[in-house]
Amino acid sequence: MSSFLESRELRKKYNEVRKYVKVGPIFLTRYEKARITGARALQISYGAPILVEKPKGMIDPIKIALAELKTGILPLTIRREYPSGEYQDIPISKLILKKD
Repeated sequence: MSSFLESRELRKKYNEVRKYVKVGPIFLTRYEKARITGARALQISYGAPILVEKPKGMIDPIKIALAELKTGILPLTIRREYPSGEYQDIPISKLILKKD
């Protein structure tokens, strides 16, 4: 019974995201994830403030950037374009992050 309720909640979330995202998939693609993680890791390595509670001993900026991405706290936007030039700016918080 719980799997039915979980699937109902996921379907509801997918429909909400689909109403907002008109260009491209409703998921964050692996290329976008790599680009965001790399850009944020570079910012962290140059001294930008960390937006999540950092576990003790974690010093790798890439792991910290992935932790920030998983919490959905990053205030970044992705621009998705059609070949015709039409585009949509989508906040990362609106997209669904696939589990790895």
